[in-house]
Amino acid sequence: MAALDDFNDEPADQAVQALRACNAAPRFAAEIVAGRPYRDVETLVGRAEEVTRALPWTDVAIALATHPRIGDRVDGSSAEAESSRREQSSMDDADATTRAALLEGNRAYEQRFDHVFLIRASGRSPEEMLAELRRRLDNDEEAERAEVTEQLAQITAIRVRELLA
Repeated sequence: MAALDDFNDEPADQAVQALRACNAAPRFAAEIVAGRPYRDVETLVGRAEEVTRALPWTDVAIALATHPRIGDRVDGSSAEAESSRREQSSMDDADATTRAALLEGNRAYEQRFDHVFLIRASGRSPEEMLAELRRRLDNDEEAERAEVTEQLAQITAIRVRELLA
């Protein structure tokens, strides 16, 4: 609980900075910080998911810009880079055929939707992510934006939990 107490008590600008590694949408961090103090981690995580799901598309797009493609090697030592490497660790075991199909699928997805394919990679195999990418290529823009927002909410929840671990 000490991590939650620290989060609740730290200066707002420091809390915002920490939260940007969880979700880069400016509105997200501002709303979460404004809701402090949180009584427990689950309340904070639930609020993080709720705020993310309510973000306008322009804010979701800002958050998307910080996410690497599925299958890309993530460089750097930032909190975002470390989270992405951890979340995509199952890609270390992907065979060459799956990697090539993901690369091709990412290109097709970005051409169709004009942003990276976002999926909660934690707990998913490369083959599952590839199947989801292929399925989502058939979405219309509205349906895909809803799926992206939901995936962002799930990723945000994981990262908020990690932040307080």
